[in-house]
Amino acid sequence: MKMNTVLMDPTAELAPVERTRLPRPDSLVGKTVGLLDISKARGEVFLARLGELMAADGISVRHYKKPTFARVAPLELLQQMSVEVDLVVEALAD
Repeated sequence: MKMNTVLMDPTAELAPVERTRLPRPDSLVGKTVGLLDISKARGEVFLARLGELMAADGISVRHYKKPTFARVAPLELLQQMSVEVDLVVEALAD
């Protein structure tokens, strides 16, 4: 019996846009890092600990949370992060 494998693209992009990565900072010293919880189970636990470790190293940290993991972050949240932080760590957990 021959089986076929079908792969589904969850993004629904028919023509994905190629995006270049933004350059990573050489250091987090003097930067403000945003920690974005996407509302998956236990993501806040991971981010809380990451925030503690960063703060212990003198890194400024701000916490954010999406209302639900099932949708993209609201535009207002994205705009807020863009003016308040230098970079964002987005957490996914279960």
